[in-house]
Amino acid sequence: MDAKVRPLGLDELDIRNPFLDVLPGDDGPNQVRQTPGACYSRVAPRRAKSPTLVAASNEMLEALELDPAVAKTPAFAEVFAGNRLLDGMDPHAACYGGHQFGHWAGQLGDGRAINLGEVATRAGDHYMLQLKGAGQTPYSRMADGLAVLRSSVREFLCSEAMHHLGIPTTRALSLVVTGEGVVRDMFYDGHPRTEPGAVVCRVAPSFLRFGNFEIHAARGETEILRALADYAIVTEFPELGDPRESADPAAIYADWFEEICRRTADLVVDWMRVGFVHGVMNTDNLSILGLTIDYGPYGWLEDYDPQWTPNTTDASGRRYAYGNQPRIAMWNLSQLANAIHPLIGRTEPLESALEGYATRFNERFLSAMAAKLGLAELAEGDQALIEETQRLLGAIETDMTLFYRHLADLDSESDPAEVLAPAFYREDQMTDDYLARLRRWVDDYRARLARDGRDHASRHAAMNRVNPKFVMRNYLAQLAIDDAEQGDYAAVNTLLDVMRRPYDEQPGRETWAARRPEWARHRAGCSMLSCSS
Repeated sequence: MDAKVRPLGLDELDIRNPFLDVLPGDDGPNQVRQTPGACYSRVAPRRAKSPTLVAASNEMLEALELDPAVAKTPAFAEVFAGNRLLDGMDPHAACYGGHQFGHWAGQLGDGRAINLGEVATRAGDHYMLQLKGAGQTPYSRMADGLAVLRSSVREFLCSEAMHHLGIPTTRALSLVVTGEGVVRDMFYDGHPRTEPGAVVCRVAPSFLRFGNFEIHAARGETEILRALADYAIVTEFPELGDPRESADPAAIYADWFEEICRRTADLVVDWMRVGFVHGVMNTDNLSILGLTIDYGPYGWLEDYDPQWTPNTTDASGRRYAYGNQPRIAMWNLSQLANAIHPLIGRTEPLESALEGYATRFNERFLSAMAAKLGLAELAEGDQALIEETQRLLGAIETDMTLFYRHLADLDSESDPAEVLAPAFYREDQMTDDYLARLRRWVDDYRARLARDGRDHASRHAAMNRVNPKFVMRNYLAQLAIDDAEQGDYAAVNTLLDVMRRPYDEQPGRETWAARRPEWARHRAGCSMLSCSS
């Protein structure tokens, strides 16, 4: 925040509702039902018994121009648990559909998310405030709209961790426990238990997803589809122009889709760069802004296996495995293209944009991988080196994050097996054959570095700017969850602070960068997770 700008109190926030002002909504009863003809339904958050703040993001407080001291007040916990509405707040849940695991699921919507309103800042930004876990909506289907502390800690921490990694994401303002229990069957195995309830306040310029457009296309609500697209373009893509005032609105819709393809390509490149696996890339979980959205059964690629998925529901098909993410993103974009086709009337611009996605992803992915290797720029033969690096990572159980981070320490004289030792999980896999393969790869790598001409210190610094030391590993989150469920929130806040500087060394905090311990290999919450919250 500019030092000259006076920080605000809660009641001074400028909260508006442009989405509600221009789009059709639904004011029916807050019970599960279909809502044809509506982009949203007005709802009221469920009152929490005794809300208590677990953690707040200082960076989001600053972005909202709020005084950091506000987060320490009882009023803050009341507002962001859903107990109190500020002036201008008009709670509502969005209607959307989606393809889940490749199949059309019909109406879905915000089943446990309630939008409070949009904060307009003095800096000219706008942020939608959304409570996740604040109660039932018409889109809750067979659920209660609540969330547990376990999943809320994961969402809160990973939202902020991804931001500090430089990856586009929805953000998290606060994490509040409700003082009530919520019953969940974590693995859908007939063993439910009562867990602490919690609410996360998520923040983004917009939470619009591919599925927001799919539902109206599926229902044949073309004019609502058009109005929603116009709203999205005017508010979030103003550089493209206003379709309502254009002699050729179809051209603007086509440019808009092309921009969504570009942003999605860049997002997935970033995921692949740091080893993030979203886990549930349904079309209702992809943002039209190219943000990472909906942190559920996500995970970080520790043992490098392109076919690894963190989602127990995906264990058999592995549709959303790490290596499949680029292809699935394109498949999802194709479904969005089908949805907005009535606004354009021709397939050629949509097909061209999808081709552009593939081209952009491939080019940027290679550049990102070259940067991880410390190469100043791509050159002939680098793709083969990158591909061999990936094969080497997969040859034995190798921690992706630690491999690249320690690779920066490799110089012309050091023993690669010693330098990279922290990345290897099992000594018994370090056979003579593997070590010979590793040294052959290092010889090729050193030869390529010599051609690059960059000195060791420069390369080391460049690699550490793109290869994080700290990532939001599932076992770290689970340790924080274990403490939080006992009422101790220190680890949540420490982990939040560590993840603020993921590319820095942070002396004294090395334990937060350690590879997954053996005890976490099969422990619930540390490896694979379900969609349960």
